[in-house]
Amino acid sequence: MRTTPIGCLALLAGTLPCPAPAQSVSDAVADSVVVTGQRAAYRSLAVAGATKTDALPLDLPQSVRTLGTDLLKDAGVTTLSGALDLASGIARQSDLGGLWDSYAMRGFTGDPNFGADYLVNGFSASRGYNGVRDAAGTQSIEILKGPASALYGRGEPGGTVNIVTRKPRFAPQYGVDLSLASFRTHRIAADLTGPLSSTVAYRLNLAHQDGDSFRDLLHTERTYAAPSFLWHAGDDTTVSYEIEATRQRTPFDRGIPAIGGRLDGPSALPVSRFLGEPADGPMTVKSLGHQLFVQHGLGEGWSLQGGASYRDSALQGYSSEANDLLADGRTLRRQRRHRDFSATDRSARVELLGSASTWGVGHGLLFGMDGYRFDDTRVQMRRNPSAANPYAIDIQNPVYGVAAAAPLALSIDTVEHQRAQALYAQDQLTLAPRWKALVGVRFDRYRQTVINHRTAAVNRQRLQATSPRAGLVYQPTASTSLYASSARGFRPNSGIGIDNAAFPAEASRAHEVGAKLETPGGIAATLALYRIDKKNVLTPNPANTDFSLPAGEVASKGLELDLAGRLRRGLRLSAAYAYTDARVTHGDNTIRTGSRFPNVPRHGGNLLLVAGDDGASLGAGLTYVGERFGDVAASSDFRLPAYTTARLLAAYAPDKHWRLALNVDNLFDRRYFASAYSQLWVAPGSTRTASATLSYSY
Repeated sequence: MRTTPIGCLALLAGTLPCPAPAQSVSDAVADSVVVTGQRAAYRSLAVAGATKTDALPLDLPQSVRTLGTDLLKDAGVTTLSGALDLASGIARQSDLGGLWDSYAMRGFTGDPNFGADYLVNGFSASRGYNGVRDAAGTQSIEILKGPASALYGRGEPGGTVNIVTRKPRFAPQYGVDLSLASFRTHRIAADLTGPLSSTVAYRLNLAHQDGDSFRDLLHTERTYAAPSFLWHAGDDTTVSYEIEATRQRTPFDRGIPAIGGRLDGPSALPVSRFLGEPADGPMTVKSLGHQLFVQHGLGEGWSLQGGASYRDSALQGYSSEANDLLADGRTLRRQRRHRDFSATDRSARVELLGSASTWGVGHGLLFGMDGYRFDDTRVQMRRNPSAANPYAIDIQNPVYGVAAAAPLALSIDTVEHQRAQALYAQDQLTLAPRWKALVGVRFDRYRQTVINHRTAAVNRQRLQATSPRAGLVYQPTASTSLYASSARGFRPNSGIGIDNAAFPAEASRAHEVGAKLETPGGIAATLALYRIDKKNVLTPNPANTDFSLPAGEVASKGLELDLAGRLRRGLRLSAAYAYTDARVTHGDNTIRTGSRFPNVPRHGGNLLLVAGDDGASLGAGLTYVGERFGDVAASSDFRLPAYTTARLLAAYAPDKHWRLALNVDNLFDRRYFASAYSQLWVAPGSTRTASATLSYSY
């Protein structure tokens, strides 16, 4: 087996320059692909996102997991949320009526205004309104547990997700996937790459999916287009440019209510029941992003790299949402809303990397500076129900077409400006053959201005913070390592509260110890124990869910186990388990002390086992999610029941060009609930779904 030379793998991640020895560009890019001579086995040989270098997992003092192309292909994954279900310690959260991805890692969620936090090639790609993330252009997904503030700044202490996109190749390759699935769902995806000249290569990823849903009256369309270009500008310089354009149209869907706090019993609604208004039409989410990277080798092991990202996004449309369920248990009064949100996100960074040795200690050095400018416009109009205008629907026998008699009133009209700059440094130390360390620090300066046009109030704040991290690794053998790490995190909060005041920044402390095992050609395993304390975390305000409020101090502690690899030739395994105890440690009258985080189970896990080779394979999987609290209100004891779902996977490839895959999710048609925002807004999980995908490549 041959592995990637330093830098070439990171080039595919958009983070490091590929060195330019005498080999050709096409050979250099080809070297960035691991060649094993047999089916890939769900393992990662290097992780670019954790340190912005080609770091080996055994050398890192933190839990990391890479979901590679082979695993995503076997599992039939087409979205980010579907991919993250395969990892430990990640729980689905309320997804704003199906408009975006939202998850908690180690109990902590992203910004409640924008859904989950994630990076694309090391740049934030979740600020704004970017919809459900399609996996068509994804090469791999790096799940980096623990705070990454020392490198990336604004982020959750539970961890960071870095999506590595597919990069241009000089070796031509073309592929098309055609899929048919339950509920009249159709999908087509294309992946095309090759040279434009001896020094320029391109890649084009396309996907379009449309279909109905297990939910009544819902039809969704999603389009993704991602052209990219790689230019070998000289022996020491590469330039890459990527575009991502997405468009999503889907009705706003808050799910079903829990009648009397219960989701079972004779009065429980079917999971298919839609309680919005078909006449509202679809909500439209659009996003257009650009990324530019320049990498230049300086010689003697040093390199300079820089990049910039620009992203416009918008969300617009009408919705009808549950407001309250009357005492008869079947009359649901609804709100009528119109949202018109838009955002622009600009960011840039420049970094110097190199290696040195002093007094027998090896150093992998990184020095960088970055900044971003984010502008967000939120305009929402709303009509609340009243006795005179209830805007009601019978949940047991819905009749659609009821008009909201009164006009919509302006409820939110804000413009927010964020400006941030930072300096950071990192050192990966080789102290001795068995001892390694990682130290880093980042200094952030942040300015925020929120203008409330409805009240004429203007709020400004300036913040600064220093975020250090340090970790130590001991490797008793070549295939095992023990580690410990500690870090502080900093995260400014977007938006304003119901009192028109800006929020204080989140501050966190995290400690982690763990053990890793990598057997040659076999299993990679990580066991981690952690404790995270955080203050000023935002949670939806139960008094008015248009706004958030700081929940005081919160903490999460737990244990995680991830396994991936080859048990034997032709038998592949992916498994994960997490115990998560996430709760409020210092609350108030709104969020009570001791309350657990919504939608975060104590126990959760998944298993995927696939037997076969490139010609034919058969697999099965299980997903378990424990009982969770389903409401942010302090007085509520509403819980979502635990569930287990099963899946079957099969694939047959008669030759190297054709492949047919058949997947069945929720095999036993289990009734379950994926997440909740409150007892009125509970998102059911999908019923049994079957899909068939025919792939052709050459």
